[in-house]
Amino acid sequence: MSFVALDCEGPITLNDNAFELAKEFIPNGDSFFSNVSKYDDFLADVLKRPGYKAGDTLKLILPFFKAYEITNEHMKNFSEKTLAFVPDASDMLRELNSMVPSFIISTSYKPYLEALSNETGFPLEHIYCTEVDIDAYDISENDAKNLRDMAQEIANMPQLTWPDDAKRADDLGKEDQAIFRRLEEIFWAHIPSMEIGKIFKDVNPIGGPEKASGVEDASRRTQTSIQDSLYGGDSITDVEAFRLVREHNGITISFNGNSYAVKAAEFALISPSSLALHAIIKAFVKQGADSVRSAFHEAKDGLSGTNLLNRLDDLGLEKNLLDLLDKYKDQISLFYTSPENLNSIISQSEKMRKFVRGNDVGNLG
Repeated sequence: MSFVALDCEGPITLNDNAFELAKEFIPNGDSFFSNVSKYDDFLADVLKRPGYKAGDTLKLILPFFKAYEITNEHMKNFSEKTLAFVPDASDMLRELNSMVPSFIISTSYKPYLEALSNETGFPLEHIYCTEVDIDAYDISENDAKNLRDMAQEIANMPQLTWPDDAKRADDLGKEDQAIFRRLEEIFWAHIPSMEIGKIFKDVNPIGGPEKASGVEDASRRTQTSIQDSLYGGDSITDVEAFRLVREHNGITISFNGNSYAVKAAEFALISPSSLALHAIIKAFVKQGADSVRSAFHEAKDGLSGTNLLNRLDDLGLEKNLLDLLDKYKDQISLFYTSPENLNSIISQSEKMRKFVRGNDVGNLG
């Protein structure tokens, strides 16, 4: 018995739904979201602020959504209209749940995951995601105006940057310290003083800790050890789930991941299609974690092309899936990650990430 858990945006879909909502409904919303997301990375990964976690961007942007009159209906309709899959991912998802107990553990808002469930038939009760009811909150005209002004201020800021060895705000350059202080004022002084500020307490995004908890819950629900699980993700919010599964000797795969994901996962899969992930999941279900690890453990220099297909064939993958994979074989690489090869893998993975999902989404943490 085994189970599989996947992040949604990246391994399954091309979207970053929250980014796209901001871009659609907020003037300069793409810059606004990117700047808030970078601030989120700094709080979660560098400062490691107590009570704050990777993924809380989806909480920070909600007052601004309210100020720009985004409703539950807007979120639902927009998600249904824009839902886009990684090539071959919808077929993978339709087959997964009949093959092995499967779960999606996503930071994204529930209306987006409901759209995915409706489109693919993937059971909503096997999806963990961020619950939000934006219609339940009131906002005064004055607060809405102030938030709209602050949204444009954030959108026009230079993006926060920091040296690789930064540990605290004092390690930022002078300009970045000023940006950081202003963002601190906006999010932790101004917004909490507004009526809409209570949304920060009410909404708990499915971030890093919650994704790890989702894996633990899936283990309990299936009565299966985490040792017999496979987790696939692509970003900073997947790091804690990766760590948990690795601690239990399960299989972890970064799929076109950014640097956070590649550093945390045991394997890095780089591919323009979900077929390769589908194939590895099938091999995992048939042969188990030990056989998959044994087959791919030597891939520090990467397995690709015919070598990768031969290894999957050795694991008993059926011919029809191998034939489908053949057209992508020169674009797919699988790596076993190690300190020696991380920089090269990250470069290749982020390049494919941007190719598949576009630069705007590919650059997000």
